[in-house]
Amino acid sequence: METLSYPHVEETLYREILDNGLEIIVLPKAGFQKTYATFATKYGSIDNHFAVGDQEPVKVPDGIAHFLEHKMFEEPDGMDVFAKFSKQGAAANAYTSFDRTVYLFSATENIDENLTTLIDFVQTPHFTEQNVEKEKGIIAQEINMYNDNADWRVYYGLFEALYQKHPISIDIAGTVESIYQIDKDMLYSCYNTFYHPSNMLLFVVGGVDAAHIIELVKNNQASKNFEPQGEIKRFFEEEPDQIRKARVEKKLQVSLPKCMLGFKEPAVSKTGEELLRQEVTTKLLFDIMFGSSSPFYQSLYDQQLIFDSFGHEYNCSEQYAFSILGGDTPNPDALVERIRNYISETLQSGIDAERFERVKRKKIGNYLRMLNSPESIATEFTRYRFRNCDMFNVLKYYEESTLEDVNTRLKEHFDFNQLAISIVESPST
Repeated sequence: METLSYPHVEETLYREILDNGLEIIVLPKAGFQKTYATFATKYGSIDNHFAVGDQEPVKVPDGIAHFLEHKMFEEPDGMDVFAKFSKQGAAANAYTSFDRTVYLFSATENIDENLTTLIDFVQTPHFTEQNVEKEKGIIAQEINMYNDNADWRVYYGLFEALYQKHPISIDIAGTVESIYQIDKDMLYSCYNTFYHPSNMLLFVVGGVDAAHIIELVKNNQASKNFEPQGEIKRFFEEEPDQIRKARVEKKLQVSLPKCMLGFKEPAVSKTGEELLRQEVTTKLLFDIMFGSSSPFYQSLYDQQLIFDSFGHEYNCSEQYAFSILGGDTPNPDALVERIRNYISETLQSGIDAERFERVKRKKIGNYLRMLNSPESIATEFTRYRFRNCDMFNVLKYYEESTLEDVNTRLKEHFDFNQLAISIVESPST
């Protein structure tokens, strides 16, 4: 068992990689009643073209990672996994993102039983022609529901505008047409590829004993047989630097129009800790410029151009990087013009030094508060781990950030040639 110490945040992790390749990481939190566990695979919606070792590449329908997540909760004996967790005093869930699928539970009791349940159901696939066909109708209803959801449509409309070739522009659930192409054999092919222990991470945080947790998992895995697997190769079409479309508009019945702006990073070249540092600096930049305490946010709010729904995010990986900002607004064009003018002015003047220091302290405080949330730790740690980054270095990068770093990112990121706009408004507007 390897010990990973982070004295600057007073945390110690315990790590072990089993013979079958499964990585186990445990973060004990003395005095915490709640335990939160995630069993995650580095497999998301963008992984639709892949090969293992020297095998021929496989291309699968869009939405299959999300479909697979749904089917994992169907047990061979017909047992309801959620009911089992509930009976053991745990709340369970799962989600699929662009680059990972995560199964999780939180509990204050019966941790051993719940952890065993989590591992066993994820490692016991049960797909039949009948249950796959039944699931298609369920997921088709989910897709149609999201197609009528204005928040979802304005969000994915932006990806459709930003990206020309990369599958990030495709809805995580796929389309009704794509999911009806999925069959049992495809699910097993994806499961056997991406749910191999060597492609997975088990992370446990809370009031637990690390040695005990690791021993429990080792004994569980010793009773199962996993053949060694070759390297997983993922294939992506080369994404042009340019955006696909400067503006997309959709018509839905909404009480207020919704407007989002996004900047696409051309040519993502950073990896690992360099990528993490870029993320930290960019998030700091966006909080300075567009955070709820910024003068610009307040001016838009006072003029009722934005409301509490207005927000921003920055997402980056080794394949893509983009920023998003926006929300509900009575006048999308006026909001876009105000934001463009504000960015242009800031590019000329640079970031205010006093505000930089104030927001930097706030970000450090928010990060330290996050370390008191097992849910947040588990979610963020897994996300960063799969991108070859270390969540516990975030504090260091915030502390090391300088005004020069932020002003450099300001000029790097805001290129109006890389700007796309997505709007959803009522047909009568």
